[in-house]
Amino acid sequence: MRETKPYNISQKVVLTAYERVKANKGSYGVDEQTLQDFEKDLKNNLYKIWNRMSSGSYMPKPVKAVAIPKKNGGTRILGIPTVEDRIAQMTAKMYFEPSVEPIFCEDSYGYRPNKSAIQAVAVTRQRCWRKDWVLEFDIKGLFDNIRHDYLMALVEKHSTEKWISLYIRRWLTAPFQMADGTMVPRTAGTPQGGVISPVLANLFLHYTFDTFMEKEFPRIPWARYADDGVTHCVTLEQAKYVLGRLCERFKRCGLEINLEKTRIVYCKDDDRKGDYLNTSFDFLGYTFRPRHAKNKYGKYFTSFLPAISDKAQKAIREEVRRWKLQLKPDKSINELANIFNSKIQGWINYYTHFYKAEIYAVLRYINACLIKWVRKKYKKLKHRRRAEYWLGNVAKRERKLFAHWKFGVMPTAG
Repeated sequence: MRETKPYNISQKVVLTAYERVKANKGSYGVDEQTLQDFEKDLKNNLYKIWNRMSSGSYMPKPVKAVAIPKKNGGTRILGIPTVEDRIAQMTAKMYFEPSVEPIFCEDSYGYRPNKSAIQAVAVTRQRCWRKDWVLEFDIKGLFDNIRHDYLMALVEKHSTEKWISLYIRRWLTAPFQMADGTMVPRTAGTPQGGVISPVLANLFLHYTFDTFMEKEFPRIPWARYADDGVTHCVTLEQAKYVLGRLCERFKRCGLEINLEKTRIVYCKDDDRKGDYLNTSFDFLGYTFRPRHAKNKYGKYFTSFLPAISDKAQKAIREEVRRWKLQLKPDKSINELANIFNSKIQGWINYYTHFYKAEIYAVLRYINACLIKWVRKKYKKLKHRRRAEYWLGNVAKRERKLFAHWKFGVMPTAG
């Protein structure tokens, strides 16, 4: 006899949710259960999640609070749910996302199927050529400050499944467990790190910002990736007016624009003769500013273009330093390539869509760190020139060994 449950949740969806969580990897939560631990009794553990969710008895565990550094200084709190809570959230997301995805706007790019940050950068680049002014805004602590009452009203508006709103409410109010073990109750926000948080943040901002812009400023183009957004204006006065209206709008919805990180920018190029204090802005790891370009006739001119930002370059260098290649003389060069190639390829894939020459210095830095590894590994190659020569010859023979060598940033062979 088949079990009857108050809520009709497919066991196949729970299994698929687990497979997606596994593919995303991720750390353990407050119970310290890893994915490998969970998989030791996989069938039974998945059944328990399905059984509790279907019966209405599922209760999430506290969220592990982890402080991670921001690129511009300070820290932000990342909330890490347990493995079983991530699977449960993925299950809810798979049911809920299809009901809200069709209503989202074309220029909302963050954490959506078939949407990407590069698409947002590309459309912003084109619009900077057409409109003289950009208002780049930053929302202060979006994931920490979303009002639960507003958000739950939106969830219930777009979901016919009572269990979805039931469990989303429980996830929103599950306490943070800090590093010292203390529990901190949560009355606002949705944890950055939760599986379902990006969908909820998009839903909230769809009504807070996206539809507001389409209704109030239908002729002003905009692009938003989660809490990062830009609008394109005709005049400085228009940009200031939009900023004022957005400050009011966000305040009414329980959020706040961070004015210290928000700026109005003049898209300076050869055709724009005016002047203004700000002529550059950062968006999604790219800096937009006046740069030299060459037209199809070979003539150079100044255009307003994106390239990898200084902050992104600094972050990459810091990560490469953390690899501590010079402390890995026990590894072969092939092993180093296997360990780090996917990361290097990821940087190349993301930061070379526009003005790719700007990333060369960072990739050359990786070569410099590899030379330090050579000097540490081989006693006969302690002299820098010898190490450079050796590595350069390896690169000539095996250009495909490292992703940046294949890309064309090779160490010299003397």
